Amino acid sequence: MEVQLNSSSRLLTHLNGQTTHVIVDDYTDPWGNPKTVLIQGGFARHSEFWYHWIPALARQYRVVRRDTRGHGKSSTPVPGDGYQYTLETILSEIVDTLNQLGIEKVHFIGESTSGMLGEALAAKFPNRLYSLTIISSPLYLPPAALNLFSFGHSSWPEACRQLGSRGWAEHLARVPGTLSAADPNYEAWWISQIAASSSDGLAGYANFLSGFDARSYISDISVPMLILAPARSAATKLEEQLEIARQVQGSRLVVIYGAGHEIYVDRASDCLHAVHEFLSDIDYSGQ
Repeated sequence: MEVQLNSSSRLLTHLNGQTTHVIVDDYTDPWGNPKTVLIQGGFARHSEFWYHWIPALARQYRVVRRDTRGHGKSSTPVPGDGYQYTLETILSEIVDTLNQLGIEKVHFIGESTSGMLGEALAAKFPNRLYSLTIISSPLYLPPAALNLFSFGHSSWPEACRQLGSRGWAEHLARVPGTLSAADPNYEAWWISQIAASSSDGLAGYANFLSGFDARSYISDISVPMLILAPARSAATKLEEQLEIARQVQGSRLVVIYGAGHEIYVDRASDCLHAVHEFLSDIDYSGQ
């Protein structure tokens, strides 16, 4: 039987007037009732970065790829909007995304800083998650990281504004332990995709992340949790990942031996194998 492919792009409008772009991929059997996986990338990474995960996930699960505020095709607030970059606002937009898509619960996959958001989401809205997977996710961004991302400018947000999204990406690509592939064609594509986000969008979100600390939320996580820990990331050390595992009772940690931070790229098969094993072990009877 021929499998009919189903992939759609949607723009959702929230009550605050901002719009969120999502791509929904569902290649499951049309008579089934699949669970949903929501994927959200880290800073400067949007839905297009996850194209290579779709064939492995979307045959069994409905997959929602979501652009964070100010990223990709999601809207960037302007001063007249009165938009507040707070955790409450960011999380409420994720919950409203699920509501507008008619989805009660998801397996949330958060990469890098979106894993930090996932931890807060799991602590505050456990009824909306079947599980949480974090990939290369620090608990917070210490001064050394904020200084690194500033690239000689007065702050990380200011670096985004002054360098532009493309220029900021070009600087980041030169930092060892960040860009995951040595292929110059990949690097050119990677930079072009970051450049798709506006510099103001990245700056606003960088300002939010600069003060966000997920450490107070991890002890309140009760949903099943998978930690994909990079062995060689410039943004989070393995010791930090082990500490997350120690604090979240029953969590599962898998060390991924990639080239740097973006293990979801250069060790995609290892990550996906761990995700499939983890999701297949979820017990839905009490959910």
